[in-house]
Amino acid sequence: MIRTRSPFRRTTVLAAASAAALVLAACGGNGDNRDNRDNSAGPGVHHSDTASPAASAAASPGQHNAADVAFAEGMVPHHRQAVEMADLAPGRARSAEVKKLAADIQRAQDPEIEKLSGWLTSWGEDVPAAGAMDHSLHGGASGGMMTMQEMDQLEKASGKAFDTAFLEMMIKHHDGAVAMARTEKAEGASPDAKAMADAIVTSQSAEIAQMHELLLGTR
Repeated sequence: MIRTRSPFRRTTVLAAASAAALVLAACGGNGDNRDNRDNSAGPGVHHSDTASPAASAAASPGQHNAADVAFAEGMVPHHRQAVEMADLAPGRARSAEVKKLAADIQRAQDPEIEKLSGWLTSWGEDVPAAGAMDHSLHGGASGGMMTMQEMDQLEKASGKAFDTAFLEMMIKHHDGAVAMARTEKAEGASPDAKAMADAIVTSQSAEIAQMHELLLGTR
């Protein structure tokens, strides 16, 4: 008796073989694609190990070093005191030139305080508290800053006496700021902080020269 193969069984076997071939082809294709991706990134570099530019930028706080931090931490209270001194001028100064100079100082240094504070925050550092300056100056000033006694003297002065005291104190104050800025220019790493330091040296050196001239007129 001769057995004949069932057409149904033969069709089933052929279908299974075709499916297996498709699976093998698909697996081979995935491996080829992965190799192509890896090779396009360069030898030994995998895309899954490479951070995107956006992620890298978000993770980086910006180029800076300890000198930049010291500059910002020192200049914030330094500028705050200069603004505080300038705030006294409108109601106490007699000279219109002194009043204008005080307004120029306030207009220039208020935005710089905001920038310096923003840099410290982005660098993961604390912004000096507003009252820190007052406590630190009881034992004496540093960086050209006024002591509490000198600030009290300026606050109580008026007219020509205020003009003279303001100019003398602000010259000393600016000298300290210029010295701090020159240190930042020499030792800092942050391009933005060094640019601000350069601007401080230029602008405050010019104001020092102007104040020396005004001081001659008050004597």
